[in-house]
Amino acid sequence: MNSFVTGRRLVRELGEWRSNAPAYKALAARIRVLLMDGRLSSGAKLPAERELSQALELSRTTVAAAYSKLREDGFLDSVRGSGSTLQLPGRERGEHAVHAGLPLDFTRATAPAYPGIPAAYAAALEQLPAWLGHDGFDLVGLPQLRETIAQSYTDRSLPTSADQILVTIGAQHALNLVTRTLYSPGERILVEQPTYPHALDTFASVGARVLAFPVRQQGGWDLQEALLQIRRAAPSLAYLMPDFHNPTGMSMSIQEREYLGAAAAREGTTLVIDETTAMLDIDRGTMPPMAIFSPTALTLGSLGKLAWGGLRVGWIRGPREMMAQFLRNRPATDLGTPLVEQLVATSLIADLPSMTASRSVDLRRGRDMAIALLREHLPQWQVQIPDGGLNLWINTETVSSSALALAARAEGLGLVPGPRFGIDGAFERYLRLPFCYNDGQLSDGVQILARIADRVGADPLRMPLQAVI
Repeated sequence: MNSFVTGRRLVRELGEWRSNAPAYKALAARIRVLLMDGRLSSGAKLPAERELSQALELSRTTVAAAYSKLREDGFLDSVRGSGSTLQLPGRERGEHAVHAGLPLDFTRATAPAYPGIPAAYAAALEQLPAWLGHDGFDLVGLPQLRETIAQSYTDRSLPTSADQILVTIGAQHALNLVTRTLYSPGERILVEQPTYPHALDTFASVGARVLAFPVRQQGGWDLQEALLQIRRAAPSLAYLMPDFHNPTGMSMSIQEREYLGAAAAREGTTLVIDETTAMLDIDRGTMPPMAIFSPTALTLGSLGKLAWGGLRVGWIRGPREMMAQFLRNRPATDLGTPLVEQLVATSLIADLPSMTASRSVDLRRGRDMAIALLREHLPQWQVQIPDGGLNLWINTETVSSSALALAARAEGLGLVPGPRFGIDGAFERYLRLPFCYNDGQLSDGVQILARIADRVGADPLRMPLQAVI
């Protein structure tokens, strides 16, 4: 079913959309950016011209001209009596489909496959005949895999048993299952600002009211604001990424973990801890899992960032009674995690130290290369050096990252602008740059950014619309 975008919501998503360009062109281009980076979905119905003109305090003629421009460029389909529906040109749909075929796609922060992947799959296929008597529908996870995951937490000073683990089809599936099980209509969910975009998508899909508290490269997590939000709004869930946070690359201190864990426990807020990036250490060193400071916390993990994005295995770690709730609700969405992938994951997690060491070497090379390129070609941009993760979170000063994304696509480079990671159009002057690509790709990408940054400037619409179709 198509979703309807209200005028009020569109105003929030548009953020800083005005520029020196004619208003109708500025509005059309910003709506296009929202569609390209996933903040608005293909198939969504835009508000009527009159509604949007009132919400934006613009003339209806300006809004009509913006819609006309979108139709002309193939991004809007309007039918009399049925409204105007967003669409991506061509047959492909989805957030990343618009970047298909680009020589450089930096919209995904995904590292190359771990070299041990082929051997792990070969070993799994050798074991497969012994499992062919199994019905193939595994809602909980193979015992050996759950024991291996549990041991990995115990090794990190968080004692865990296999019955505290539920294996899922990746971490995003785990988050969806947690949200749809524990969230009730009308409740609130607390998130970091900025945060992982697909977490926001998940919460939006259930109609949740999302609250946010800042994470700043200078100052870290705003604990006082987090406490204020927890006390004032009593959110049922709080979604956090304490290790190599996406997109900033920062990690919570032990004191921040203790503080937030205690605050959530006092107010009855369940912490949902995303550890998909927790093993992507470069030079930070070990940190205690957040769940140590919050016994009722749920921890989400996966091998997608560490081993390979194509290995769709994740898990939830938490109290046994919650595992039972998730198990009861799971058949409504899927019937279990594939067995071959679970066998592969068992082998890889058993060799976790080698896998993390290999990934750390690659990430150090990429991070240091990206920093050197930025200092050479874009020294005016501000960037903090993260001690892990997959990305740089760059302050572009006066340059609009939405403008960069539009202009870069014309040069064959796919980017995700800063507002995709925030709420209500925040982070227009920030850009996430993954450094998990090879030296040649990083060099080409930064040189493209350097070429377009000056001519884009602070104006998100100086590039002609025709250039980015």
